[in-house]
Amino acid sequence: MKIPEHFQIKETITQNTYLVDGELKLWNGETSKVYSSISSTEDYQPTLLGTIPKLGEKEALGALESAVTAFNKGQGLWPTMKVVERIACMQTFVEQMKTKRDAVVKLLMWEIGKNLPDSEKEFDRTVEYIYDTIEDYKQMDRNSAKFEKHSGVNAHIRRGPLGIVLCLGPYNYPLNETFALLIPALIMGNAAIFKPAKFGVLLLSPLLEAFQNSFPKGVVNIIYGRGRTVASPIMKDGRVDVLALIGNSKSANALQDVHPKSNRLRMVLGLEAKNPAIVLEDADLDLAISECIAGATSFNGQRCTALKVIYVHEAIIDEFNKRFSEQVDALKFGNPWEDGAKLTPLPEPDKPAYIQGLIDDAVQKGAKIINKKGGETTENYIFPAVLYPVTKDMRVYKEEQFGPVIPVISFSDIEEPLDDMAASNYGQQVSLFGKDVKTLAPLIDTLVNLVCRVNLNSSCQRGPDVYPFTGRKDSAVGTLSVHDALRSFSIRTFVASKDNAYNNAILKNLLETKSSNFVSTDYIL
Repeated sequence: MKIPEHFQIKETITQNTYLVDGELKLWNGETSKVYSSISSTEDYQPTLLGTIPKLGEKEALGALESAVTAFNKGQGLWPTMKVVERIACMQTFVEQMKTKRDAVVKLLMWEIGKNLPDSEKEFDRTVEYIYDTIEDYKQMDRNSAKFEKHSGVNAHIRRGPLGIVLCLGPYNYPLNETFALLIPALIMGNAAIFKPAKFGVLLLSPLLEAFQNSFPKGVVNIIYGRGRTVASPIMKDGRVDVLALIGNSKSANALQDVHPKSNRLRMVLGLEAKNPAIVLEDADLDLAISECIAGATSFNGQRCTALKVIYVHEAIIDEFNKRFSEQVDALKFGNPWEDGAKLTPLPEPDKPAYIQGLIDDAVQKGAKIINKKGGETTENYIFPAVLYPVTKDMRVYKEEQFGPVIPVISFSDIEEPLDDMAASNYGQQVSLFGKDVKTLAPLIDTLVNLVCRVNLNSSCQRGPDVYPFTGRKDSAVGTLSVHDALRSFSIRTFVASKDNAYNNAILKNLLETKSSNFVSTDYIL
């Protein structure tokens, strides 16, 4: 199928700069090629999209030094700046960011294979997230624009920055989830070093100048390279105060382990999940099937919030499997810009082989592929295989598949899925399908103690971004939402003074002269 001209790759991107100390520094060293798994030709071959710098330890530590200098032991321009001034910088950034929508959306499609509607949604949702963060920060500041008095002590309580943040984003939401870490970290007064994910890296190129133009030098530092090469030395140095990472727990653990003072390291982590769906006997099957398909196959299941195992009551399992399999097979596979393409090329070249390994293991241990197209493979895709019956000794039950394969398990006693969830290493979300309140009520009361979000008759998801996004056990550390992220990247700090004439005169003078950016009762409109 011919690629529409608007979406064609007419020239590659040579990303030969990286942002450190407010400068887009030219890189003349080794580079890495960035390929798309989508072919531009009829005879399949990956498409070269561009190149990025392959930075080393020296450049990584230079970025750290830049952030440390910008924070300057809490004395830097950014951490001591008035709230309204930091907000103004963020508003400047988002206005410049909006002008790059087409370029970023196009690269989202080519780099990670996300379809056009979802790529547009990711960009627009990120812009909305920034505006919502600004408004929530304003409200936080309004609530802090006062003094409290208890036991003869006046207190002016606000939230202050934590220091230096190392920010590592995921490839599946390389814009939205990365910015869900970076934006609140920055607006709270921290200095940041940010390394993009392996996939979805070039889409940040159109935004580098916006970062450079909008923030004081050294506040945002953007570097490229392998995590082991650039992130590990930064952590090993010991001056990072916050590790903000959305990705794999192995990476998080490895980085945490090399920090020499892990007791003082704040972590904000979004990690793996194995979110189940539980379909009860009285569930609306049309609704349950529709939501389970969306939950299991949206962006090819490459989401931590994807449904990764489906439990169905034995009384309805045959009907569910028949209709579910038929509807999975009816999903359209195509390139991201094609109308109605629900399934799109996988960005990781080795992912089809990995998924095939899960299928082979399951089939060898007694499961069957119950949909006709399941496991059909092309150069850059493997069609979702619905596997049934799945047992606990299968890899697809144990591993977070993060791709197009759907394990189905039948149950007769609700304690079976509940026991599995309690024993799981993960505890992010669950989808619960049913309607009898007497059955649902005790289930909800139990499930909220096993996961952090119970989705009633709907698939698991992150949004809306104003709601808490977190997990238990190995699924998360800290909470992300517009409201919570501002608090995750800051700490309560305050000025206290005994309530006497001497101190009160000083406080009054501080307020009247507006000489302190911290001690202020100004109300931000």
